[in-house]
Amino acid sequence: MPHRFHALFIAGTFGASLLATSALAAPPASTQQGRTGSQTAVKTPPARTPAAGTRAAKTSPAGTSATTAPIAGILDGSNGETVTVHGHHAADGTAAKYMNKSVYLGPLGNRDTLDTPYSIMGVPHDVVVNQQIRNINDMAQYLPSVQLEIRGDPNTSRPQSRGFEADVVANSRLDGLNVVSTTPYPAEWVDNLQVLNGLAGAMYGPENPAGVFEYTLKRPTDRRTERLSVGVDSIGTPIVNGDISGRVGRNGWFGYRLNMLHADGTAYAPGSWIRREMVSADFDIHLDDRTVIEIDASHYTYAARGLAPGFGIPAGTAANPTGIGGQLPEAPDLGKRLAPDWSGYNMETNTFLAKVRHQINEDWSFTLGGLYQDAMRQSFGISDTLTATDGTDGFYSSKATATTTANDFRVGSNMAYFNGRVYTGPIRHDLVIGTNGYMMGNYNPTSAVTPAQSLGTYNMYGAAPTNGTQPYYQGRYKSSTITSQSFIVGDTLTINRHWSIMGTLAWSWIDQAGALNATSALKKTFSADAAFSPTTSLMYKPTDNQTFYFTYGRSVEAGPVTPNSQYYTNTNIALPIAHSEEYEVGYKLRYQKMQLNVAGFRMTSPYAMYVAAANGSCAGGTTCQTYTYGGTQRNYGVEAQVSGEVLPNLSVLAGMTWLDAELVDSRTAAYNDKEIVGAAPLQASLLLDYRLPASLGAFASGWAFNAGIHYMGNRAANVTNTLHTGSYTTLELGTRYAFHVARFPWVARFGVSNVTNERYWASVYTGAPSGTSGAASTLYAGLPRVYHFTLSAEF
Repeated sequence: MPHRFHALFIAGTFGASLLATSALAAPPASTQQGRTGSQTAVKTPPARTPAAGTRAAKTSPAGTSATTAPIAGILDGSNGETVTVHGHHAADGTAAKYMNKSVYLGPLGNRDTLDTPYSIMGVPHDVVVNQQIRNINDMAQYLPSVQLEIRGDPNTSRPQSRGFEADVVANSRLDGLNVVSTTPYPAEWVDNLQVLNGLAGAMYGPENPAGVFEYTLKRPTDRRTERLSVGVDSIGTPIVNGDISGRVGRNGWFGYRLNMLHADGTAYAPGSWIRREMVSADFDIHLDDRTVIEIDASHYTYAARGLAPGFGIPAGTAANPTGIGGQLPEAPDLGKRLAPDWSGYNMETNTFLAKVRHQINEDWSFTLGGLYQDAMRQSFGISDTLTATDGTDGFYSSKATATTTANDFRVGSNMAYFNGRVYTGPIRHDLVIGTNGYMMGNYNPTSAVTPAQSLGTYNMYGAAPTNGTQPYYQGRYKSSTITSQSFIVGDTLTINRHWSIMGTLAWSWIDQAGALNATSALKKTFSADAAFSPTTSLMYKPTDNQTFYFTYGRSVEAGPVTPNSQYYTNTNIALPIAHSEEYEVGYKLRYQKMQLNVAGFRMTSPYAMYVAAANGSCAGGTTCQTYTYGGTQRNYGVEAQVSGEVLPNLSVLAGMTWLDAELVDSRTAAYNDKEIVGAAPLQASLLLDYRLPASLGAFASGWAFNAGIHYMGNRAANVTNTLHTGSYTTLELGTRYAFHVARFPWVARFGVSNVTNERYWASVYTGAPSGTSGAASTLYAGLPRVYHFTLSAEF
């Protein structure tokens, strides 16, 4: 595979370069409109008629300008990656544009953040480039309401927002279409990340109350660009990334972007290794001035060996409620290896996406889209469990088991939106009617080939296990399916320049099925028809640059499925749909090149747990348990984010979230009024980027410096709250130098993450079913000090 990839990389780079340079006429660089990735309005190539929706200004009956924004559903093919400075094309990311000015709201289309009654935080493209982010999960550290549940390593994490865990597929989207959240993705593949915190079921259908994680693909640029980046991460992972983009044909009717990545070498621990390989192709085909077809395909493989495992916290007893003693041990130093060299993962993710966008006239448009994804993984890691009666000494037992949990996720998702604008007297209506949904099938191995292996007992501060053999499993069967489809209608009523009302309604259909094992057939576990999710908002704009809003929403989500066990009374049955509720108030301010967003919220959602069954004992005299909704997760808090340029040449992306997440009205008294496992009461981040001014001369003005601080508060590590992780703070520092060789821009970047080599528990979550009150929890330590270097050139 590495040899084939190298050949493909070289051939693809050369072929794309030849195609670009032989174009009949490359369109000139256009004036930048700010970065919105694939969610901005479809920008016709420069020689074409301007896209409708940007028509000449006319005053509406309400006295508002009809040019405030293009109508929903029309996107801009340019992602704004390039700028022109003093006649020279500047290197990607060096402008440090960190302001989150425009957002994508699925069926509602693209909106200015000041016109959205939701708390939406983002990590823009320039942050991704300048901080040398290698996987999309690393973006989460800049969003104070987001946390990660590490599943294997930081590349395969399940996200959560405001203390609620995201679903495997329902809460994550790529250009508006559902994708798997627990498979690795390269940061080099996407342009930016935005997270809508809070309920969004009225726009996106059934999903957990963890909000929406929206990843935006890189799209073809108006300016022809051939970019090559080489770099290395300590201890030594060489990286090569080629990114070629442009438009060809009459008036640039055909846009292309080819993106290739290869990284292979030692990871953060001696003796470990990591390999990342990606090929992606993105095309824009403008059939005419009003119609564009977008086609995207990508292949990504990720493999790792010898990386740190998680540490399980055993279930407690009446005599020892923590299971390990009075407190957690100090996190180990991941700079030394904690797993055998055969322990790790092989993962492969293939994604195919297509959209058709058509503008009927200046007020009406439609968007059709579909996605297919196959996310496969081979897991042969080890499982470590803390064992000592005094948790501070760090002893654990290590096992290797051929797990037969899901190893293949296949997702098909869809969207169809019809957007328009009408007036009733002085009131303007921005309307949407449409549908979106997904189908997902899970596949499991039929049986284990390698028997379970006990590797012995070790101390996390001493020698690690090196014995054992890589476990294997065999076969495959379809273990479960879920189908979700929603019908959506919405209206945003602009009453005048100050007041507007937004309402969105969704009716959803859900079908779930599962199989007990490889020899049993799929059977329906749950279905729901026309489950209702409403959201309504009131917005007040005292001036054009600030907004106050109030939002109320209810949302449905698919119920979790109980695992197969002789100790449960309702095995392989999905719980009924859950109904979440939210109240949110917020304020947004845009001043010059800076934006401030503040929101306060209260959210509730049913909480699934195991409770003692009323029908006595199961096998071996063990008390049977029933899996059910046994309480309510009640979260309230305040969050804020500042983004943009606060001073000349000083960009900032900073945020803070205070959160009170508790389980209330619990049927198990020991869990009542306890903190939710893994939800930090306080989380904050600050990223500063300073460019030396041009007045210092050509050489000095090429330098820029950045610094980031991330704080995570003390989180509960078990459901009884007898264990906590402790708080931690990490520091990152970096610099870059931008220069030109001939007329071509180059930039060198060097950064250090976790500068102080802080040892900390980065992730903690409860056991299966995920997000429930399972008695056991799992801990993952944070990464050690890591160095990053990248040299990029554009041609």
